[in-house]
Amino acid sequence: MNENDIIQEAITQLHQVAGIRANWHPGLKNLDGQLDLIINGRPLQFMLEVKTELRQHQLHDIERMAAEHPLQLLLVYRLFPAIKEKLRELNIAYLDGAGNIFINMPGTHIWIDGQKLQPHQQKPQTNRAFTRKGLETVFHLLLNPNDINAPYRELAAKTGTALGNINNVMAGLKETGFIINITDRDKMLTNKKELLNRWITGYQQILKPALFIGNYIFHRNNTWRMVQLTGDIVWGGEAAAEIMTNYLKAEKLTIYTNEPQAQLIHNWRLVPDENGPLGIYHKFWTDQNQQLAPPLLVYADLLLTNDPRCIETAQQIYNQYLKDEFEP
Repeated sequence: MNENDIIQEAITQLHQVAGIRANWHPGLKNLDGQLDLIINGRPLQFMLEVKTELRQHQLHDIERMAAEHPLQLLLVYRLFPAIKEKLRELNIAYLDGAGNIFINMPGTHIWIDGQKLQPHQQKPQTNRAFTRKGLETVFHLLLNPNDINAPYRELAAKTGTALGNINNVMAGLKETGFIINITDRDKMLTNKKELLNRWITGYQQILKPALFIGNYIFHRNNTWRMVQLTGDIVWGGEAAAEIMTNYLKAEKLTIYTNEPQAQLIHNWRLVPDENGPLGIYHKFWTDQNQQLAPPLLVYADLLLTNDPRCIETAQQIYNQYLKDEFEP
């Protein structure tokens, strides 16, 4: 669904559920317009931020935006109960596609919950940009935005993706408004911060579980700081963040590798343990002589821990390595 569809569905449901009329005025800078709610004949004006879904890892951005724009209403098509509860704790106004709403401000308190999306609203929509191979391709484009204009055959070779899938991924990105044409021959990624958030959600739900090899502990007194990286092995997550920032002290460890599993276990003297602190994942991108995962992936790994100390470090990494690219 595009932004206009999401807004129209939500305000239609709000009127049906609560009798509250709403008017949307698009075009405000850095947000998605203005929403006027007519309550007891009195208009309430909110700056509007629109999303299809909202996940835990996005809440720190939402909290920051709410501090900058106190009269903001978050309109999310599909809003999960745990996220709604957290938004209420933060006193952030929201409206979802089913007509559930929360507003708590001087003179006005509205809280409607328990409404479900209608059957026609729940029809699943498949976007090939956010399948497993699509997410790998999107990751490459986030790291190499100029490759958006590369020949599809070249992009397929760089990402290890079938040529037909590249076409589907590009079509999916266009459909969701993340690619725009700037000339007849050239295009560019747009709305990159939202694309990054969408990628992180897909990485959490689809890609990262598919990459998982296993959890391990080091034999005897070995520690991760004693390990010499060789071959196609890189640190991700907390270990990479400790090296990058000299701030976070890594507790849970992540490596990405395409080395044979038996060889890695032997060389590192690892012992399988489902609760072990070292998580091993398949490496799904290519680079040259790097010992750390790209900052974008380290940032995602940290956010998905939901650990305050990791989220704080993630923000440091975002500000230092990513902000200029995703918030030009």
